[in-house]
Amino acid sequence: MVFSMNKNNLFFEIVYQVVELIPEGRVTSYGAIAAYLGSKQSSRMVGWAMNASHHLSYSIPAHRVVNRNGLLTGKSHFGGNKMADLLTQEGIKIEENQITNFKEVFWDPSKELTIL
Repeated sequence: MVFSMNKNNLFFEIVYQVVELIPEGRVTSYGAIAAYLGSKQSSRMVGWAMNASHHLSYSIPAHRVVNRNGLLTGKSHFGGNKMADLLTQEGIKIEENQITNFKEVFWDPSKELTIL
């Protein structure tokens, strides 16, 4: 599916609203956010939104969004080990750029939130 720039911006803003709801000490995946938004095939677009979030005038907890296996695939956008450091500060266990207690800390917006 091809989105116009306006639709991208709207999709990104909706993604950011979901990301802002991820509780401290929990993580979710690109695919879980996409599924919650009714667009399971858009996990890559969620990743693009996370990449673009570093240029926002406000801060969102983008460090809490990882891939479906708990890998810190977005860490390069944080510089160095900042993503891992932020997650570790929240009590999340990480080894070799992967969350070791992923199932325990996984937050599924489809189960935790209700679309109004």
